[in-house]
Amino acid sequence: MHDLTYTPDEIAAMFKISKHTVYELIKRGELNAFKVGNKMRIEHAEMERYKANSAAPPASGIRTPPTENRTNYTLRLAGSHDFLVEHLVKYAAGQAAGLGIQPSYIGSLEGLMMLYRGSADIAAIHLLDPASQEYNLPFIRQLFIHEPITVIRLASREQGLIVAKGNPKNIRGIDDFSRKDVTVVNRQKGSGTRFLLDSYLAESKISPELVKGYEMEEWTHLGAASHIARGSAHAAFGIKHAALQLGLDFIPITHEKFDLVFRQTEQNSTALTHLLELIHVTTFKESVQKLEGYDARELGAIILTH
Repeated sequence: MHDLTYTPDEIAAMFKISKHTVYELIKRGELNAFKVGNKMRIEHAEMERYKANSAAPPASGIRTPPTENRTNYTLRLAGSHDFLVEHLVKYAAGQAAGLGIQPSYIGSLEGLMMLYRGSADIAAIHLLDPASQEYNLPFIRQLFIHEPITVIRLASREQGLIVAKGNPKNIRGIDDFSRKDVTVVNRQKGSGTRFLLDSYLAESKISPELVKGYEMEEWTHLGAASHIARGSAHAAFGIKHAALQLGLDFIPITHEKFDLVFRQTEQNSTALTHLLELIHVTTFKESVQKLEGYDARELGAIILTH
């Protein structure tokens, strides 16, 4: 189940510090937070980790990157919400190597635009180009012509339909989204999942106006899946891992490529190098392979660099 989350004000009250101190801890990467829209949230597990010992040494058996590459720079990650991204943020914090990642889950397209505008160091994206049927690279090549970037494969993941246990509405595919007795919950505009769903609806010649609940939006996969769990919607287009988290059924539709785009600057170069080492050298890949709904065989592969 999803952890309880807190606002910076609530964290400040718990620790009897000012909310400005909480924001400073987040800025320095000592307390990891994420954004849902414009709202900052801290997970319960992260609060407990910081409370116990924010500088605890890494667990036995975990190989850490070379100490000379460690940095106190906090990397700004913007883009799609994914459990692997959450896992990477927590894993980096657990290495206690001075590397912080501050995520903003605002959707693939907006994350890529923030990276292009220089408002982020990393974009987490999964965008299918309908013309070429290629993920991510067509969009990246259009935007980043002169900027030095590196595209890293995080994983392939299963996307499909999340439905209630036992599938009482007998939902079998995208065509069922046009049924009057089926209510769906959508992802926000700009998310890769919304982009993909719209492509499937167009392919099936289904107008969004015919989809009951199309305007009901959630910012995360788990948020969408929770509607199914509590019965306020019958189906959502999302990832398998979210369905499994809440004990829901999943109907696979496609496998998609989920990538990280690094934009190197003088300020973040050392931190990005450190993060690459963490992905390639530590046990991060082994920990990812335990998560259902993901194929991590290409994790860390360099897809594009210039």
